[in-house]
Amino acid sequence: MDHVPLYLESAEEPPEGGGWLCGHIPRANPLSEVHVLEDVLAIFHGPECYISPSSYPTKAETGRVVPTWNYQVVHARGRLRVVDDPDWVLEQVSELTRRREAGRADPWQVSDAPPEFVAALVERLVGIEIAVSSWTGKTKASQNQPLRNRAGVEAALRRSGSGRDREMAALVRSLTPSPG
Repeated sequence: MDHVPLYLESAEEPPEGGGWLCGHIPRANPLSEVHVLEDVLAIFHGPECYISPSSYPTKAETGRVVPTWNYQVVHARGRLRVVDDPDWVLEQVSELTRRREAGRADPWQVSDAPPEFVAALVERLVGIEIAVSSWTGKTKASQNQPLRNRAGVEAALRRSGSGRDREMAALVRSLTPSPG
């Protein structure tokens, strides 16, 4: 199990299932010795948080509530290929940097670093590419609760000091039908 920054590459001819996930790992990672893995799973976590029964207005009426966990996750399954090509790795690192720096007032670029430093870095990396064969997503955001309990969950999460809780509050709100 490795935590790897990946991005979705749009291709003119994506693999069946949809798209390529691109990233890189240190050459010292044992995965770099593998040329191809036929079945890998990449997991992308969205917001997740504990939901207290105290968030539900129905708690006072019936007491028939329990704690739960709300979450959002996507699984991408596919075929992984290790790419041991310095030009490919440099382009991948540059693209990942462009995407992560986008929107900053003064975005950093790989070309801002000295070329010999970048070359030494790239030498210590290998690329990975996953041809995604299937995507599976799941969201549990209090959809099973009556509208007033959803509103109670959203309000409790918005009051939290946690950024993840506030992200979940926004997700609960986006999945709650408007009254009327």
